[in-house]
Amino acid sequence: MVFHAAPAEHLVIKYIGSKRLLVDPIVAAVRGFGPDVGRAVDLFSGTSRVGRALKRAGLHVTANDHLAFAATLARCYVAADADRWRDEAAALIDELNAVPADGEGWFTKAFCHDARYLQPHNGARVEAVRRAIAGRDLPPPLEAIALTSLMEAADRVDSTTGLQMAYLKKWAKRSYNDLSLRVPALTPGPGAATRLEAVEAAATEADVAYLDPPYNQHSYLGNYHVWETLVRWDDPETYGVANKRVDCKTYKNPFNSRVRIRDAFAAVVRAVAAPELVVSFSDEGFLSQDELVSILSARGHVRVVSTKHGRYVGARIGIYNPAGEKVGKISHTENRERMFVVSPDEARAEASARACAEAIAT
Repeated sequence: MVFHAAPAEHLVIKYIGSKRLLVDPIVAAVRGFGPDVGRAVDLFSGTSRVGRALKRAGLHVTANDHLAFAATLARCYVAADADRWRDEAAALIDELNAVPADGEGWFTKAFCHDARYLQPHNGARVEAVRRAIAGRDLPPPLEAIALTSLMEAADRVDSTTGLQMAYLKKWAKRSYNDLSLRVPALTPGPGAATRLEAVEAAATEADVAYLDPPYNQHSYLGNYHVWETLVRWDDPETYGVANKRVDCKTYKNPFNSRVRIRDAFAAVVRAVAAPELVVSFSDEGFLSQDELVSILSARGHVRVVSTKHGRYVGARIGIYNPAGEKVGKISHTENRERMFVVSPDEARAEASARACAEAIAT
């Protein structure tokens, strides 16, 4: 298997739990199992940062996430073949950049006036471009590329610290810039994307499964509800200062529950069809290292590699009240990211862990 190093550019969207700094160790762990590893499934793909890196490393990747915005990113960065779609994507993005704003609608009112994620001039442009995408009968890969480009363009001019549970009290400097779409950094070659619950996607045939589940009370639907609405384009009922989708109240992910996470994680691990696993799990999560090892040991030999990792930017800024006054101190600015490698073969588990640790060291 030929290894192609990932380029310097990275995904733009600000994302809590992002593995941007851990991509190389994760890829090393997957490849460390042996040269016969050619297919991987990413069961909680998020921004698809890891899935894209594994694809660039020469694996056939299936990226899965149950949220609409994350599944869209997976269709763009993992499933879309750059050789097939790059030229058409470039032409489409040029056309979308020329679409003028034509008034303010639901999205601009909700997210630029009632809640201030974007400045109104950019909100109106987002609406115009989103309507233009919806009005074209685009093939699914090209639609995913266009929606990803729009999400990333909006992210570059937003006024948040990275979470969409709230917004900055004063407009961020970048929010004054004009919305401008770019062609996403597509990767050549085949891939696949699904939008399933992880326990369903776990049945995907693969050589190795990568698991990076939600690990504490923070809901990705709530944290990134603006992008979920932008992709679904369904004008949902909203609530609260942040104008969250009302289904943020009704959807209860077991991985966000201290009581339910152990059984949910164990169910996914049992369902994984791939013989080998790589699992990322922060020490800020609801499950301890011993609990995780106990669950994973049912699948084979477990080795653990950990490294320090900076917490998301909002945690480093501090705690403020609704008036914007600093009212508290944060407890810590770093956590430990733990990676668990699992194989029925002890030597392969050792080799994977060693490769992961060497990648961290370099």
